[in-house]
Amino acid sequence: MASVENPGSDAVRLDGAGPGFAEAVGIMERLRGPGGCPWDREQSFDSIRKYTLEETYEVLDAIERRDWGGMRDELGDLLLQVLFYAQMASEAGYFTIEDVTRGLSRKLVRRHPHVFGEEAAAAAGNSVVGLTVDGIDSRQVLRNWEEIKKLEKTAPPTETGRLGEVSRSMPALSEAAKLGSKAAKAGFDWPELSGLFDKLREETAELEAETLAAEVNLDRTTEELGDLLFTAVNLARHLKIDAELALRDANAKFRSRFRRMELESSRALEELSPAELESLWAAAKERERNSR
Repeated sequence: MASVENPGSDAVRLDGAGPGFAEAVGIMERLRGPGGCPWDREQSFDSIRKYTLEETYEVLDAIERRDWGGMRDELGDLLLQVLFYAQMASEAGYFTIEDVTRGLSRKLVRRHPHVFGEEAAAAAGNSVVGLTVDGIDSRQVLRNWEEIKKLEKTAPPTETGRLGEVSRSMPALSEAAKLGSKAAKAGFDWPELSGLFDKLREETAELEAETLAAEVNLDRTTEELGDLLFTAVNLARHLKIDAELALRDANAKFRSRFRRMELESSRALEELSPAELESLWAAAKERERNSR
């Protein structure tokens, strides 16, 4: 049995988690070390960012499907991302995985004075005074959490002003909607839906122009595509539609129609002409409409 001592609290027992975690940390270190995996050794903080996002969404998908075995595996994949970043940070001299886990333990204690006691929370760095901690409900817990969190911000904000309140850590679609909403409160918004449709057409034309240039500039094309997506998200905001959920529904619809194409075709899709593929797609859409 392993144990960790939280600041000012009783020992917290870990049933087998300690050895298993240490083993995973050791494996990650071996993979990145001399004689380890060439692919793992080549990775950087930037190169694995996309995998971190993918693994996060795979955890969410497993939860939505109530696939507990799948969720166990996906949580392992997400933990791998944490170990990967921590190992690279350790190699660069920034911090270690122990710094990460110790920092988390202290944060949990200082943000839960109603569980560990005010003295323990203070020892872990909680400098908020006058909080109600006895017999509180979940709403008061959240209020306390936010008060404690405010005083933890020791570094100066990277961005000030109205939009500085919008976190850059949320999914891009959600961030775009929040930014548009904040700007709208200051009066900077499209007054009518027609203006947004005009903007969509404008951004589409600019993107098309970039793709038709004699020499396509990937940076400019990426920028124009981003502008088009940002406008589409703001259109969703005006329509009071969650863009993230709308896209997830569209993804599910595409999956269903494409699967129907596979089932209806007597040949592999790769063997079909564009006209045959389009015919299958139209038939899948028609079957979908009839089944509603």
